[in-house]
Amino acid sequence: MNVANTPDAQNATMTSPRSSTEASRAATARAVRGAFTGGSLAAPATLVVLLVIVLPGLQLVRYSFNRFDPVDMMQAALTGANYIKFFTDPYYLSVLWTTIKVASLCTVLALVFGFPVAYVLARTQSRFKSLLVMLLVFPLLVGNVVRAAGWMVMLGNAGFVNSLLVSLGIVPQPIRLLYTPFAVVIGTTAVVLPYMILTLQSVLEGMDFSVEEAARNLGATFRQTLTRVILPMAAPGIAAGTMLVFILCMNAYATPVLLGGTGITMMTPSIYDQIAKANNWPFGAVLSIVSMVVTFALAIASHWVIQRRYAKTMMT
Repeated sequence: MNVANTPDAQNATMTSPRSSTEASRAATARAVRGAFTGGSLAAPATLVVLLVIVLPGLQLVRYSFNRFDPVDMMQAALTGANYIKFFTDPYYLSVLWTTIKVASLCTVLALVFGFPVAYVLARTQSRFKSLLVMLLVFPLLVGNVVRAAGWMVMLGNAGFVNSLLVSLGIVPQPIRLLYTPFAVVIGTTAVVLPYMILTLQSVLEGMDFSVEEAARNLGATFRQTLTRVILPMAAPGIAAGTMLVFILCMNAYATPVLLGGTGITMMTPSIYDQIAKANNWPFGAVLSIVSMVVTFALAIASHWVIQRRYAKTMMT
């Protein structure tokens, strides 16, 4: 007797395509329900972003094409005179260039000083690790104004740094440290350093340190292990931390104002001066838009470069 010709075999053959079709439909229905659930969960956050960021940004773009009037402050228009003024004025171009240089330098310093700390925190198994992380997070609980005031005391002519330099005989008399680009770089780097360390630590803790030990066992020096193993594996964290810190540095306000004074001018204080002091909302909007575009363009470019080098390293 041929089993394939039995009624049970024929019914199984007929129901098999039907069951597979029903299974695919059920899977599609589950995917649709999952997408709907995910969309409904993301809707509140999307609405907040739309209301808080996108709509004011669009309003800012509209203001940038208006005309400034000393009496009415702003007249509705559609002119590009404000953009022409910015890109043809050497002063504001120099302000933008200064902001980029300071932000880039602070980002590099935060990476150089933050990576060793993050590496040690990621590798340590000490019971005091939680305490060390708390000490690292504690500065974030203090406002930037308070921290800037502390640096003003430290860097003043009669401050701790100058007193130490004079007592050690390094300088004959106090030197000017406050209200200089140096003070702005130091203060801004101190503000953004915890963000860099925390971002790097979260990535380094997910690394497999046995790869590093294997490289050392194969005869690699510490420098070779660092450049060919640790840094390539930590590239995603470096890219994320660099992007975050650069954005924070480009938009710093309290630190450049309190520590820089008239010795340095950056974009965010210039935006405040145009809007709050000069009441020139159209030109202040132009400064804001240029600052945002340049910030995101450079941040994304640096992130792309780091990720591309990481991909090449992993391929080799």
